[in-house]
Amino acid sequence: MSEERVRVEREGGVARVTLNRPDKRNGLDLAMFEGLIAAGEALAEDRSVRAVVLSGEGKAFCAGLDFASFMAAGDVGPKLLRRPEGKPDNIAQRLAWVWREVPVPVIAAVHGVAFGGGLQLALGADLRYVRPDARLSVMEIEWGLIPDMGATQTLLGLVPPDVAKELTFTGRVVLGDEAVRLGLATRAVEDPLAEALSTARVIAQKSPHAIRAGKALLEGARSMSVKESFLLETELQLGLLGTPNQLEAVQARMTKRAPAFSDPD
Repeated sequence: MSEERVRVEREGGVARVTLNRPDKRNGLDLAMFEGLIAAGEALAEDRSVRAVVLSGEGKAFCAGLDFASFMAAGDVGPKLLRRPEGKPDNIAQRLAWVWREVPVPVIAAVHGVAFGGGLQLALGADLRYVRPDARLSVMEIEWGLIPDMGATQTLLGLVPPDVAKELTFTGRVVLGDEAVRLGLATRAVEDPLAEALSTARVIAQKSPHAIRAGKALLEGARSMSVKESFLLETELQLGLLGTPNQLEAVQARMTKRAPAFSDPD
């Protein structure tokens, strides 16, 4: 069932992950949680993947939790909030956080709505391309809840604390253009999926070692001191200098040809 909820397709080094429950505006039930987490974990281990695009089938990216299915099941809530031993995240949090653990760039293409858990899923991506008329909301307050799917690490890493508080306290709907101004989204474009795929293809043509090191650097440095982040820059750079893919990047640039990079071992 979870496999039906999530479709994974490949085009060269680009993996496209599609939420596939259009009749429910890709609402999140347990099967969707399981399918998305399984997809993220599998892609994190796939050394041939160079970029990931996350999108929704039908009229919306993701309308958030499917409360009707949760209420009918009865015991789903405790399952989502149960934290496996030794893990920092529970199942609900892993839905968004797994995309930060994917070592290559993840781009969310947002159209229609991204409400509640749907927005938190998009916030787990590295980049978010949204339609100007897309509607985004930290909507948990409307259900008497708080955002608890990694928002302390994702939302607070993108917008100032006062903006995060306003969105959390009010649940107001933000259109795509305002989302860009606030920092919730990267760019507003008419066709987010086409733009996301185009960017992913560009990334897939770059050195995969450098792309992975770049994501590791920018993710890791956020929680480090100045000294620690500078040391990380040096450590990662030394791991790239003189390697086959780094030399190939230089040679291709100098001879004005397309590079032929090898995937990480």
